[in-house]
Amino acid sequence: MSNNTNKTNVPEAKEAMDRFKMEVANELGVPLSNGYNGNLTSAQNGSVGGYMVKKMIENQERQMAGK
Repeated sequence: MSNNTNKTNVPEAKEAMDRFKMEVANELGVPLSNGYNGNLTSAQNGSVGGYMVKKMIENQERQMAGK
């Protein structure tokens, strides 16, 4: 039984965030799949989330710098 409490703050962005997550996982070589990923280590899952945050921050910094 899953107790997933992750919620998208902007529900309309959920599909785009899922695509972004899969793109990042692919870049990192993490075999992420839609649905249950209990076969992956916490390090693998954490690397995907951490890299997503890094890319979002970089994008926001570029936007704030007017680039």
